Amino acid sequence: MFKAFLIKYGEIGIKGKNRHLFEDALIRQIKYALKPVEGEFQVTKEQGRIYIEALGAFDYDEALASLQCVFGIVGICPVVLAEDEGFEKLAEDVAAYMDARYPDKRKTFKVETRRARKSYPLTSMEINAELGGRLLHTFPELKVDVHNPDIMLHVEIRKKINIYSETLPGPGGMPVGTNGKGMLLLSGGIDSPVAGYMIAKRGVKIDAVYFHAPPYTSERAKQKVVDLAKIVAKYAGPIYLKVVNFTDIQMYIYEKCPHEELTIIMRRYMMRIAEHFAKETNSLGLITGESIGQVASQTMQSLAATNEVCGIPVYRPLIGFDKQEIIAVSEKIGTYETSILPYEDCCTIFVAKHPVTKPNLKIIRRSETHLQEKIKEMVKTAIETAETIIVEADMDP
Repeated sequence: MFKAFLIKYGEIGIKGKNRHLFEDALIRQIKYALKPVEGEFQVTKEQGRIYIEALGAFDYDEALASLQCVFGIVGICPVVLAEDEGFEKLAEDVAAYMDARYPDKRKTFKVETRRARKSYPLTSMEINAELGGRLLHTFPELKVDVHNPDIMLHVEIRKKINIYSETLPGPGGMPVGTNGKGMLLLSGGIDSPVAGYMIAKRGVKIDAVYFHAPPYTSERAKQKVVDLAKIVAKYAGPIYLKVVNFTDIQMYIYEKCPHEELTIIMRRYMMRIAEHFAKETNSLGLITGESIGQVASQTMQSLAATNEVCGIPVYRPLIGFDKQEIIAVSEKIGTYETSILPYEDCCTIFVAKHPVTKPNLKIIRRSETHLQEKIKEMVKTAIETAETIIVEADMDP
């Protein structure tokens, strides 16, 4: 019965004179999300409301699932949009809506009218009372409950009259692209895709870099990362993924540096390379999935050691999360099952038996001097030979 959705947003509503910029960004994201959905849609805005109207047959469930991935949306209301042809026609439309939407009438209800168009001849209270009376007369099984009704029937008097009774949750947040761009260090683990999702939820457009170590990591490990990026792209939009061959750098560090420092020194070179790509694409910071104390490379001292090589901010949206909290988000967004596939990434293969947990920066820098002969050329080669994959959302459930 529904041919339209009324979209409600949250934080955008308090943006003052810049609100239209955020609304326009949200409309762009809605159009992107609906591109793969069967059907043709028109997206318009009017007085703090965004409407999506289907211009013919469409896949309702697929459209709804796609909209529930659009950051900035807090509520999705399947709505009937009726022309204003007088109160008698409105009463008929409301009765028809209730009859079609609720075949079982043994329910309680309340009518709540919002009269955005003040020229309408009846007040909100008068409309509530009159429509409520008509519904009770038409459907005697219905009962009124103004405190805790089964059905909250909303009627909004606007250019068209909006009739709806259900608000389905959206993901909240801010429209992607309204808060700059960041470069995500994406691995095949549980944490980094969640970090990408969370930073995108605050309106940040994300690109990503993945460090690949063939033959120690397989093509399946690389495909796993691409598959994770596809899932994140449902929420974040298209992701430009840089795949960096990191094998030679890792082996060189393994040969030249103390093994207990391997993870920290490798991580420092990953951050240097990621920063290069970030600057190249005008990203304003790096994004990682680190949380304090989760592993040896994520102690406060280790994070300080990796930060030291970065000239741009490093954002860690999971910094205070424990593992179970991170897993809960990964399950919610659909990345968990892919993340736990048993394909090793380059970090897990070169892990020392007894990694340093409180690295001393002076000692780390001294160890890095052992790399001076070849490391600059190796980093240059890794950057120049990086593969770029444009990852679009995988909209399959």
